[in-house]
Amino acid sequence: MTTTTELDFSACYRALAARDARFDGRFYTAVTSTRIYCRPICPARTPEARNVRFYRHAATAEAAGFRPCKRCRPEISPGDPGWDVRGDLVSRALRLIDEGVADDAGVAGLANRLHITQRHLHRLFTAHLGASPLAVARTKRLLLAKQLLTETSLPVTDVAFAAGFGSVRQFNATMKETYGFAPGELRATAGPRRRGTGVAEDTGSVPGGPVLTLRLNYRPPFDGGPLLRFLATRAIPGLESADATRYARTVPGGTITLTPVDGHVRLEVAVADTRHLARIVARCRRLLDLDADPAAISETLGESALRPLLLARPGLRVPGAWDGFELAVRAVVGRGLAPATARGILGRLAGAGRPGPHPFPTPESLAGADLDGAGIPPGRAASLKAIARAIIDGDIDLDGAQDPATTTRELLRMPGIGPWTAGYIAMRALRDPDAWPDGDIALRRIMSCLAISEHHIPRWRPWRAYAALHLWSTQ
Repeated sequence: MTTTTELDFSACYRALAARDARFDGRFYTAVTSTRIYCRPICPARTPEARNVRFYRHAATAEAAGFRPCKRCRPEISPGDPGWDVRGDLVSRALRLIDEGVADDAGVAGLANRLHITQRHLHRLFTAHLGASPLAVARTKRLLLAKQLLTETSLPVTDVAFAAGFGSVRQFNATMKETYGFAPGELRATAGPRRRGTGVAEDTGSVPGGPVLTLRLNYRPPFDGGPLLRFLATRAIPGLESADATRYARTVPGGTITLTPVDGHVRLEVAVADTRHLARIVARCRRLLDLDADPAAISETLGESALRPLLLARPGLRVPGAWDGFELAVRAVVGRGLAPATARGILGRLAGAGRPGPHPFPTPESLAGADLDGAGIPPGRAASLKAIARAIIDGDIDLDGAQDPATTTRELLRMPGIGPWTAGYIAMRALRDPDAWPDGDIALRRIMSCLAISEHHIPRWRPWRAYAALHLWSTQ
């Protein structure tokens, strides 16, 4: 299932009838008799086939005149993992829309970030999704607003701006026109707000704003333990904290906390300004790899020499990154060092920039910084400054706008950046599921102990990043 026109009706209907969670977020079911669209796992009675239409994206269903189901709540479905595998312009544009780029800079700014024309971007979206970039961005705003209205007691005015709308009037009009009800009407029917049920509550406040709790769904199984331990081992002092049950970090203007609970991840956001909430949600989803498709990964890796590892940890995820540049700095500094040593250096580097609006150095601040005091060797300092200058000059983009293969090639041209560093950045920052940290000594040792030849590596495509995580997890 790669485009809207290529959805297999029979396969989709079977998944719908079985309420197969593997397909949650991969397509949406629209019912012509009710004009409502649902997730494949909706508990409502399965509609007759003659009354069903299937759409790849929620925006396509809304563009066809359908409104989201209040029962299964399409706004909390996991994202379609197929776009990460494709890695093409449409997938990169969708990632930037998730980050709120279209809300902040419009479709023109989105196209400029991708270095293409608006016309070409519109043509690509129409061909692959059946909806324009503007329609997709509007649907993202509406669905986030619907989640906030349902799961929090945030005032409607604040919901409007948190979801990316330019005014309350625009928010009210758009929701009324698209969904047939006003924000206040949805809030009145949302029911009690109970923490941990997906209908969450505000849990406190920070100076200037509330603490919001939101539900982040995923496709099961989800093996959160190894993921949290990976992040805990590499947590930067003063910036992050993590243990076997939760992950927390400082973000611009506040903090976030992620806690896996029964069937989902609970996100607690404490920020003074909620206008960038869409970006926070998107980055948290990528950090924990919540849009992964364990069934597709197991289908490939489970037929290889990795089968015993897949059976032991079928829900293993690839840890992502909060920020692409931050991850690149981690990769360069930590290459070949014990995690505790790297954490100390990174902690000093992060602490040097406080207090300030950014909890971690930006490319602009690092490009001209004196890195001797942080204990970074001259060669690695040169690598960091080269990456920072490349980002400032627009030569590379580590946050989703650039083709991963192109970014990797550009990284390899920089001083001190080898295949391992470029592969690690591609794996975690660029979210390339087929990235491989070539030359990793630990991987070579593990594969030797398991009697797995390097000739097996090509057979793990397009999921080599997950193969690396499964091998690392045996340590």
